[in-house]
Amino acid sequence: MGLTRQYLRYVASAVFGLIGSQKGNIVFVTLRGEKGRYVAVPACEHVFIWDLRKGEKILILQGLKHEVTFLCPSPDGLHLAVGYEDGSIRIFSLLSGEGNVTFNGHKAAITSLKYDQLGGRLASGSKDTDTIVWDVINESGLYRLKGHKDAVTQALFLRDKNLLVTSGKDTMVKWWDLDTQHCFKTMVGHRTEVWGLVLVSEEKRLITGASDSELRAWDIAYLQEIEDPEEPEPKKVKGSSPGIQDTHEAEDGTLEMDEAPEDRILTCRKAGSIMREGRDRVVNLAVDRTGRILACHGTDSVLEVFCILSKEEIQKKIDKKMKKAKKKAKLNSCKEEEEDLEVNVEMTLQDEIQRVTNIKTSAKIKSFDLIHTPQGELKAVFLLQNNLVELYSLNPSMSAPQTVRTNRITIGGHRSDVRTLSFSSDNIAVLSAAADSVKIWNRSTLQCIRTMTCEYALCSSFVPGDRQVVIGTKTGKLQLYDLASGNLLETIDAHDGALWSLSLSPDQRGFVTGGADKSVKFWDFELVKDENSTQKRLSVKQTRTLQLDEEVLCVSYSPNQKLLAVSLLDCTVKVFYVDTLKFFLSLYGHKLPVICMDISYDGALIATGSADRNVKIWGLDFGDCHKSLFAHDDSVMYLKFVPKSHLFFTAGKDHKIKQWDADKFEHIQTLEGHHQEIWCLAVSPSGDYIVSSSHDKSLRLWERTREPLILEEEREMQREAEYEESVAKEDQPVVPGETQGDNYFTGKKTIETVKAAERIMEAIELYREETAKMREHKAICKAAGKEVPLPINPILMAYGSISPSAYVLEIFKGIKSSELEESLLVLPFSYVPDILKLFNEFIQQGSDIELLCRCLFFLLRIHFGQITSNQMLVPVIEKLKETTISKVSQVRDVIGFNMAGLDFLKRECEAKSEVMFFADATSHLEEKKRKKKKREKLILTLT
Repeated sequence: MGLTRQYLRYVASAVFGLIGSQKGNIVFVTLRGEKGRYVAVPACEHVFIWDLRKGEKILILQGLKHEVTFLCPSPDGLHLAVGYEDGSIRIFSLLSGEGNVTFNGHKAAITSLKYDQLGGRLASGSKDTDTIVWDVINESGLYRLKGHKDAVTQALFLRDKNLLVTSGKDTMVKWWDLDTQHCFKTMVGHRTEVWGLVLVSEEKRLITGASDSELRAWDIAYLQEIEDPEEPEPKKVKGSSPGIQDTHEAEDGTLEMDEAPEDRILTCRKAGSIMREGRDRVVNLAVDRTGRILACHGTDSVLEVFCILSKEEIQKKIDKKMKKAKKKAKLNSCKEEEEDLEVNVEMTLQDEIQRVTNIKTSAKIKSFDLIHTPQGELKAVFLLQNNLVELYSLNPSMSAPQTVRTNRITIGGHRSDVRTLSFSSDNIAVLSAAADSVKIWNRSTLQCIRTMTCEYALCSSFVPGDRQVVIGTKTGKLQLYDLASGNLLETIDAHDGALWSLSLSPDQRGFVTGGADKSVKFWDFELVKDENSTQKRLSVKQTRTLQLDEEVLCVSYSPNQKLLAVSLLDCTVKVFYVDTLKFFLSLYGHKLPVICMDISYDGALIATGSADRNVKIWGLDFGDCHKSLFAHDDSVMYLKFVPKSHLFFTAGKDHKIKQWDADKFEHIQTLEGHHQEIWCLAVSPSGDYIVSSSHDKSLRLWERTREPLILEEEREMQREAEYEESVAKEDQPVVPGETQGDNYFTGKKTIETVKAAERIMEAIELYREETAKMREHKAICKAAGKEVPLPINPILMAYGSISPSAYVLEIFKGIKSSELEESLLVLPFSYVPDILKLFNEFIQQGSDIELLCRCLFFLLRIHFGQITSNQMLVPVIEKLKETTISKVSQVRDVIGFNMAGLDFLKRECEAKSEVMFFADATSHLEEKKRKKKKREKLILTLT
């Protein structure tokens, strides 16, 4: 038997260079009791908590695999709900940073999350057009609301009523009665997608933002208030639509739908429109916690801020208008005319919702959040398109409020995609360069230690000695930087076109560059006298030029510095002798140009990666192609050999990094983590670390572990992962009597629910086996006339030698609350009779009544037909009916008693606090009197 080759596994170590990713939203979070200082931003699959005052990352909420799409903090500020691209929701504790609660119900990305006022329920909207309401305390789904025909963009709970309002890209706004879980009203007053909605003015007004430059306002009147004779008639706003019962077209071209007589909860009529300054669609529309400040933005860099006046302020305005009207009236006007004058004073929507100011940010806005400080200051934090977070503050109560940018987080990342990476010779420093800057990172701490401005960088390298770096730019220039001072030492016009590639010579005395001007140029390092000081500084001089017929895309030296490989735009790789520049080999076979290549440490192999998605391995002695590998599902962007080995890494536009063996032509490992195209990667000189950069703005560090990687096990793990993905994509189980499209259960089939159902089935099988063994054992003991000890099952022994029925209960208790219903849904009916008998036994014991009733009612609901038609189960159901009613009544009595006791304690505490308050007030008054007497005595003595 031949020896198997052993490889070492690379694992993801860290994500850095990213301030906030673009798919999610930024939110203020309360941490350490402080509001307005900390923000949560999505960072690919993680969530970063940034301290705005210090500009530091203080907490990372670790994600799993999929990108974050939405964030929502809980009202108490202790938790953060995070929605992901695969439709899952996780609730993290901001104190511990752990995510213990997971909800799986949506099939597509989460687009909206909103807590109710107390934080007990969470409404989630998704691209799969469904809205699900989750019970956060019980960690389970309550109900699924179907009705929208396109992605849900916003969902809001009403504070005082059990209602939910949702908007969608299907141009509809829907009102849901959560008591009956049905849509009782659909507003069709929009011609385009509704991107956001907010409730203002004590939930008496709804404001919606669509794909035009108009914010529409709708007056809401609730049935109780309309029918109450003591309530005054709601004030009419100028521009409100007349009340007719059919859908009609308004003057502005929008459709309006007035209320039919059967609307029994609320009426909703258009009050008018507020014109925005932006002409594009509304991207985000939000109000602060007080409901006084309304803000929105489009696809540009301007946030428009409005102030919603309170009832008192509106009344003051009306009084002011009436005074002006009376002044204009003639002195001899009669009383009746004055009364008519009062009636004719009307408030327009623009008077009630006033424009405050516009906040102009440094780049396009992706999302924002508002917070009102106790001092009356408004803080607005922005996540910008160019990987930037900015904080602005203004005082909205001033007549002409000035916006001030107070904080900015910039140092933690580049403004654009990183196009080149490089490691220092000691494996400690990492260089990354983008369109506007060069950054040097400490690999161990992942902190940016130096930032230097540059032109659009395409290639880079540390100069031997690691004190300077050289950058090749898109304009064909070479830029030389000193790391100690961060200064640009020299800029050299190297090529007439883009400088695509740079390769350091093995003797470390110079380097070679290749550009779009069809030339390869050789450069040597030299020391020249600095004009500004007496010391010499590093510079470069050109020694030779190799002119070619096509544009040069990539250049690479062989380790012995005898050969130079040049990739050309004609899809070939030409190999030249370095000393004479004579042609040696032509490597052809790729269908599209070779973008990247590298030569192994011994100079025996050259690997080339192309836009045709293939990697070819060639021998450098004769130029023969050893193997062609289909490497990626898109263009191969970067290729690099691991030092002192024939293993190499490739990075592709398919978001993956793959490791290959160039001797055995085998795929070793796939590193998945990036969510968009990977542009480049760098392998450390020791081979222990890899850094990669992507279009998702993130830099990722991968580390080589001591864990051996066996290829057969790796293939098996890949097959398991594919199976798990296929399970999630399978059709959901259908309840008898319901069609496939009418699934109103909140959960969805995942690999976790399938495993939970398997655990239940295994527990029932073990229960059956053990009970059968016990019966046989009793019969044997009876026949023998003596007691023989029964051997305990090892599984039961591991649980503390419990009974088989108690083991079944432990399995049920071990299933996550959010996965319970879906696990029972995939359970075959053959196991249900045993479960019902066991439930009767458990409920009689009085343990875990709530869990057991939840499981029992769900099983009765989904297997109703089969249970009622089975005569054997009739006595079991009868017993369950008796025991369940009695035990639930007992539990209800206990809870009622506890609630009454807590209310009594609450009243006692409140009474004590009031006494303490008055005692404090009287002592404070006495102290003030004493001070006043002292002051009077002092004045008398002075006089």
